[in-house]
Amino acid sequence: MTAIVASIGTTHPWNIAGVGLDARVAAEYGLHHVVAVAGISAQDAVRVSAVLPVPARILEAQLDSFPPEIAAFRIGSLIAGENVRVVADFLRSRAATPTVVDPVLGASTGEALWTNAAYVDELRDRLLRLPVVVTPNLEEAALLLHVKPLRDRDAMLHAAQSLVESGASAALVKGGHLDGEPADVLATATQIELFESTRLPGAMRGTGCVLAMSLACELALGRQLFAAVENARAYVRRKIEAGTRFGSLQTAF
Repeated sequence: MTAIVASIGTTHPWNIAGVGLDARVAAEYGLHHVVAVAGISAQDAVRVSAVLPVPARILEAQLDSFPPEIAAFRIGSLIAGENVRVVADFLRSRAATPTVVDPVLGASTGEALWTNAAYVDELRDRLLRLPVVVTPNLEEAALLLHVKPLRDRDAMLHAAQSLVESGASAALVKGGHLDGEPADVLATATQIELFESTRLPGAMRGTGCVLAMSLACELALGRQLFAAVENARAYVRRKIEAGTRFGSLQTAF
């Protein structure tokens, strides 16, 4: 039986991020994909012009329709605090299912992807205290922890440990925007791993979404966490090397 992977997140009109991109990654992995839309965005290569959360009752109804056999979840931008609460409540009923939370707090163009000031705290205090794998970039990790911007690998390591100490099962802090060569730090309650790589030319949009969804697909296929992270990172690097052009952007597909 083909494994099922689920996305809960926000639309992107170009499908270079969000649940539309998730569907493309799942298809490449040969997995069935189900989706619950938490928010709708209007954005292009330059800016985000509008975001709208789906009403919490509609999101809850979508989640209630999910099949019981889901092998992994990928959580993206939920836009509103009430939708964070709905998803957190739902995930408690699926606590045994591997879950990757990509705390998408802003678009690549810089605009915020949430609608109230309490959203970040709701995300940290409700969703990231569950047994999930959280995958923030440098800016997102700093916002979630209320610390200064992360500038080096030591700060990344401390941030990953702090997120695990706050309740997450694991934290993968992504260092693609570090000065010099990129590196990611993965922390669990018992282990820390530094993943290093050489910087590839190009600046692909949607890398965070691709990595989080690839990781969810790897976990859905039964990979252990550290192997799943290695495979997901390799998948993203292959996408960067392939370098598809879409309008003025370099994208994953």
